[in-house]
Amino acid sequence: MRTLLLAALLTSDTLYAATPWQEDAAKQIPAFAEQLLGTVRQAIADGGPGAAVQACHALAPQIASEHSRQAWQIGRTSLKVRNPDNAPDAWERRVLQDFAAAAASGTPVAQLRHAEEVDGQYRYMQAIAVGEPCLACHGATIRTEVENAIDQYYPHDQARGYQLGELRGAFTLSRPIAQDTP
Repeated sequence: MRTLLLAALLTSDTLYAATPWQEDAAKQIPAFAEQLLGTVRQAIADGGPGAAVQACHALAPQIASEHSRQAWQIGRTSLKVRNPDNAPDAWERRVLQDFAAAAASGTPVAQLRHAEEVDGQYRYMQAIAVGEPCLACHGATIRTEVENAIDQYYPHDQARGYQLGELRGAFTLSRPIAQDTP
């Protein structure tokens, strides 16, 4: 295993050189994140927060699949998962634990990124901070209707009780290592 870049512990005024794969991985995230958030917003507009839970359950895996292209596999994971299919593997768990330690030491969650070659794969993770829209389903105070929907669709949910700005989890990407750059 060879570490290519660990930006998780960098301060905001530290500059680092990104690898071409890291840049390509980071470019995959905004469209994926926006489609997920857009799906949640539309479901809330159409049927309220409880409908957003149902939409996430039904559509988030499909959205991840649609964005897994051009050799990249993309998803989300966390130390406290809602969907057990998103549970971290050993490498992701280690990176998430490093992210949590860095965040606890004062590193802004938005700066937490890690890239590494692992078993013939280029792997990249970028932290997700809890935003205002996340609190309706992941916050410390959740409406009964939403709790009921979470319990129905995610009976083993661990992803509640978050505060604004906390580390929620991470986007996780991987691709086979090839001789050429992206």
